Amino acid sequence: MENPSQSPLVSSTRGLDPAPSPGTAAASSSCGLSLVKDLVYWRDPKKTGAVFGSILTLLVSLAVFSVVSVLAYLVLALLSVTISFRIYKSVVQAVQKTNDGNPFKPYLELDITLSAETFRKYCDTAFAHLNCILKRLLQLFLVEDLVDSLKLAVLMWLMTYVGAVFNGLTLLILAVLLTFSVPIIYQTYQTQIDHYFNLVQKQVSSVIGKVQEKLPGMKRKSD
Repeated sequence: MENPSQSPLVSSTRGLDPAPSPGTAAASSSCGLSLVKDLVYWRDPKKTGAVFGSILTLLVSLAVFSVVSVLAYLVLALLSVTISFRIYKSVVQAVQKTNDGNPFKPYLELDITLSAETFRKYCDTAFAHLNCILKRLLQLFLVEDLVDSLKLAVLMWLMTYVGAVFNGLTLLILAVLLTFSVPIIYQTYQTQIDHYFNLVQKQVSSVIGKVQEKLPGMKRKSD
């Protein structure tokens, strides 16, 4: 009788890595979300200031100069820092008569390769979000819910006026400013903001309810 441990199926599966835990992707997503929260709520002012300043500087530079110029200046600035530091360390080593070699050696030896499993994981996550977005767009454009489709139409109508005043890059700069300011402002004045928001929400719901009652075909499926 053949020993099960010697069967081709068992032998072929021994070298395979164990299947990734279902909670791995969730833990990674939770860690990334926690990092974003720490940044937008200014829990580490130095780190948030560095990230916010870098993003804002990049966007303002793109608004003033061309993309090619901005990329060229960024690369030149980075090379200026690394080359200057390398020359400085070489001079120090020559004076001290040491042979420490390249000061960036520990970073050159870092493994920054992206594994196939990690790449597939992020691709699967991206495709899941993309499919949800496509399904939602299909529902809106094919008027599955008349109220939601009308809301989108009103929003796009308002965006035509916004687009006439601001270009896409300006809106992106405003979005960054709001991202790093609104959360901390809301956290500070949460009680007052929630109070006025609830009042506005009740008024809007009341108006929408009256419109739904007077116009045929405006009621939601659940009504």
